[in-house]
Amino acid sequence: MNTYRRRGLAKVIAEKALLSESLRNLNKATWYSVDKSQLDNDVFSSFVQMNADADTERFLDDSIEQSDRLLPQVWKSMVSSVLNVFMTKTSINGLLRRGSMFVFSTDQIRRLLNMTFFDSGSTLIDLGAGDGATTEKYLPLIREIYTTEKSGPMIRILAEKGFSNPCVYYTLLDVDTWWTREEKFDVVSCLNLLDRCSNPAKLLEEMKKALKPNGRIVVALVLPYKPYDEFNSAEPEQKLPITGVTFEEQVCSAVHDVFEPSGLEVLCWTRLPYLCEGDLSQDYYWLHDAVFVMSSKTPPQVVENA
Repeated sequence: MNTYRRRGLAKVIAEKALLSESLRNLNKATWYSVDKSQLDNDVFSSFVQMNADADTERFLDDSIEQSDRLLPQVWKSMVSSVLNVFMTKTSINGLLRRGSMFVFSTDQIRRLLNMTFFDSGSTLIDLGAGDGATTEKYLPLIREIYTTEKSGPMIRILAEKGFSNPCVYYTLLDVDTWWTREEKFDVVSCLNLLDRCSNPAKLLEEMKKALKPNGRIVVALVLPYKPYDEFNSAEPEQKLPITGVTFEEQVCSAVHDVFEPSGLEVLCWTRLPYLCEGDLSQDYYWLHDAVFVMSSKTPPQVVENA
């Protein structure tokens, strides 16, 4: 048995070495590019071209360093396989302190918000903040930061961090009532949550309800759209009416079939890689994110407090 395990591990290490070489030669520009011919004119006119900046490269370097730590990765892989039976992937990552995500750098989100709305004295709520790694990108820009999170291990990480910046006030709000707060937010951040919640249309209305009149909503959405309610381990009770096959087609559908009918105006958007720390098998992972900055065009509908 031990010989078998050693041979299996040796195979994993050899395959990872080949994959690592491939990743070193990867053309990262493809993470950020779009095919203009597949975009409607109004959608393309609001597109903002990004690239892999220093913060992005630093995250990738850190991920490679973590992935190369053989013994910790073997232990986390073994524990994860056991916990996977009764815990969500998010909670497992929080418990093992692995799988940190990267959506955008501070410079990238500053660029998007500067084109539309930015005030260093503003307030922000980040919905489903996870371990707070992405939330921290807002710290140089926003005075007061709030979060919501369902995962117990992730909540503990947020509490430990406390965002140790004396200039920023931070607190965790209840996932079911955050939008009923009397004081509204300048920015509502919803990163890779619309495709992982049970009722995304309701969440969009809650975001509008929690927004100040001149506020902005930041949404990151993984495309192609593959909705899944992680905490109920099931198909969501309601899906967004996103159609199309390619990334560009689905971006246009999200704008015209989801956001505009919801009373939201897309002011600008970009394409970014949704990066995740690697493991024993691969240095890092990525999905394709469309990141939208929007304003509310219509008063929010009445949303029942479930």
